Amino acid sequence: MSALFEPITLRELTIPNRVWMAPMCMYSAAGEGPDTGVATDFHFTHLTSRAAGGTGLILAEATAVTPGGRISPNDLGLWNERQQQGLARVVDGIRSYGAVAGIQLAHAGRKASTKSPWVGGHSIPESEGGWRTVAPSAQAFGDHPDPDALTVEQIGEIVRAFAEAAERALAAGVQVVEVHGAHGYLTHSFLSPNSNHRTGAYGGSFENRIRFALEVSAAVRAVWPAELPVFFRTSATDWLTENPQEERTGWTGEDTVRLAKELQAIGIDLLDVSTGGLVPDARIPVAPGFQVPFAERVREATGLPVAAVGLITEPAQAEQIIAEGRADAVLLGRELLRNPYFAQHAARELSAERRWPSQYATAIGNRG
Repeated sequence: MSALFEPITLRELTIPNRVWMAPMCMYSAAGEGPDTGVATDFHFTHLTSRAAGGTGLILAEATAVTPGGRISPNDLGLWNERQQQGLARVVDGIRSYGAVAGIQLAHAGRKASTKSPWVGGHSIPESEGGWRTVAPSAQAFGDHPDPDALTVEQIGEIVRAFAEAAERALAAGVQVVEVHGAHGYLTHSFLSPNSNHRTGAYGGSFENRIRFALEVSAAVRAVWPAELPVFFRTSATDWLTENPQEERTGWTGEDTVRLAKELQAIGIDLLDVSTGGLVPDARIPVAPGFQVPFAERVREATGLPVAAVGLITEPAQAEQIIAEGRADAVLLGRELLRNPYFAQHAARELSAERRWPSQYATAIGNRG
């Protein structure tokens, strides 16, 4: 049997294969009015088509837990009942094709209040409908405006917002919830010494810098059913300390291993391992599978299941990663945008069972 198409069970949830859809922001929800942050027909089509394509787990895009936590005004949100209802429709569609429905919960921190990428991605001033951003410290991301440093009280409010969003996700039928701790957004900016210059309980030492991530993860785990898994997405390195050409310090692969052990102790079931995003000018050696070694390192050091992501585009490549025990699953992003039926085609190439919808199966036969 193909290793890529072996089911995997996390807690009591079985995911039918190891080809998973990475969360990718689509910037396609309403940005104002009663439907702000509500999933649309686009989201339904976008996500369910990958489920029909045989993908085992569909992780919906970074979904803001508060209005101020959106990357752009057009992000999905999960801070009210209307958003929950819109998500439930999408989840029902995903699950109808035999896939598992997941969601990534997020707060954009100092990278919030920006335009969609196809209109430049620049910061939106308050005079044009933008909002004040927040971070552990009043240090901007690139040329974005300086954020406000969060108070301890505000930190507690955001932790509670993550838990409340998780409860809404569960009510909508979601089976996997992921805490977004990567790519320079709020949780990641607490972790890295490059962006966190606080003193006190949430800054300074490694133990203090990981406190927010652990509190958010513990709060989500506490409201999530014991039989269902919780994931955490990390940027395993900022590509600063580990780059000999850099003078700046940042979060490292060794830090990620230490964090993984702490997350494992509070009940996190899988680490979704990405990299970068904290600074706009990091030197990143992009190449096929370039982030896989970071996932492998966590798996070897902790035994915690991991998912690998980053320029995984070929069935044989994905199969090798799983078969060699370098990761427990692969997360595909852009490749699934190009080819929603990647999993079906990969199953054919690897002589694994395909899961075409009944409406397609007769027409496709052995050619699909």
